Amino acid sequence: MAKEKPNFNVVFVGHVDHGKSTCIGRLMYDAGLLPEQELKKLKEEAEKHGKIGFEFAYAMDKIKEERERGLTIDLAYKKLITDKWEVTIIDAPGHKDFVKNMITGASQADAAFLVVAADAGVQPQTKEHLWLLRTMGVEQLAVMVNKMDTIDYSEEKFNKVKEDVTSLLKTVGINPEKVTFIAVSGLKGDNIVNKSENMGWYKGPTLKEQLDLFGEPKKPTELPLRMPVQDVYEITGIGTVPVGKIETGKMIIGQKVVILPGRTGKGIEGEVKSIEMHHEQLQEAVAGDNVGINIRGVGKKDIARGDVICAADKPASVVSEFTAQIAIINHPTVVAKGYTPVFHVHTAQVPCQFVELQKKLDPKTGQVAEENPDFLKNGDVAIVKIKPQGNLVLEKQADNPHMARFAIRDAGATVAAGICIDLVEKK
Repeated sequence: MAKEKPNFNVVFVGHVDHGKSTCIGRLMYDAGLLPEQELKKLKEEAEKHGKIGFEFAYAMDKIKEERERGLTIDLAYKKLITDKWEVTIIDAPGHKDFVKNMITGASQADAAFLVVAADAGVQPQTKEHLWLLRTMGVEQLAVMVNKMDTIDYSEEKFNKVKEDVTSLLKTVGINPEKVTFIAVSGLKGDNIVNKSENMGWYKGPTLKEQLDLFGEPKKPTELPLRMPVQDVYEITGIGTVPVGKIETGKMIIGQKVVILPGRTGKGIEGEVKSIEMHHEQLQEAVAGDNVGINIRGVGKKDIARGDVICAADKPASVVSEFTAQIAIINHPTVVAKGYTPVFHVHTAQVPCQFVELQKKLDPKTGQVAEENPDFLKNGDVAIVKIKPQGNLVLEKQADNPHMARFAIRDAGATVAAGICIDLVEKK
């Protein structure tokens, strides 16, 4: 069966408690995808946990612990068919312990909604999320100013939040002219699917309309096949099924692939036996598709999250060291040579050591401001040399930007973000 509409991945990000899950739950309900019966059950359960008004969020937060704590831990995926797309909605955690999942979510997205609560405004994490979206290459962004009901639908207060977010967008290098600001209330359903009757002054799109206003993502199908593994399942009757998003290239049944680094570090060869997307068997899948696949000759022990399935004739590199351009976002002191935080690259997490600080750049012009600096601090942009302390699959930005980006985390916070500009392959 041919797919009617192109797949479009949208991630919702924002500070904890700013109402992301509620907005998505409301979107599902108003779009007719969350039956009245189910909403009634969710409402009763929310009240039972003393979380009145959390019923829409519960539609996304299926995990018991999430319900009791009232926050999103893992990524939840939902489907929504609009006039233009088959949308996959990724509800990413705002809670800082769970940023690594949010990074994975952002790395799969074609567009993002940043949710900012009207009553609370910009929070420290709002900036971190914007940096991450930018580093992860999310080009299209809309801002939802949520909880408008809590400020009596005030245009003045909406404009204040808009102003604050606009100056934040400028500091991370996103052009605010290209960003739509939407005034919504997820809980009350204002401007989610239905136009609000409480804000005559608001002339912009609803959340659902905005989905169709995003442009078609460029599908990097001309690059070689790369599919970072998000999870690996054992499925009765099929066997081992790695799941993930095809970042670049195409995958077809019978194709020869190599899994890197694989448990050996040298790669494991196999052949694509089946491809499934949304419970449908496909003959081929392309960049942008979230799929589950089965590979002949590959068992559960051979493959894990963080591995990359590559075209056998054009594999990516397992690197012994690499040169990167990074931006320090949020480090408590300074970054010096010898620092060894965890690098999040596509779906992999590998500790890597800073072995050389080569140049500090002027973030506004990109010109060299200082050669061989002794340390780097917040706001600095630099060229550095890095040595992975494990097997890491990476590519240069010039060869494949989709496989060159990473975030650096330490002690529960995102310290920096960057891109690989050069690398040395492991012998």
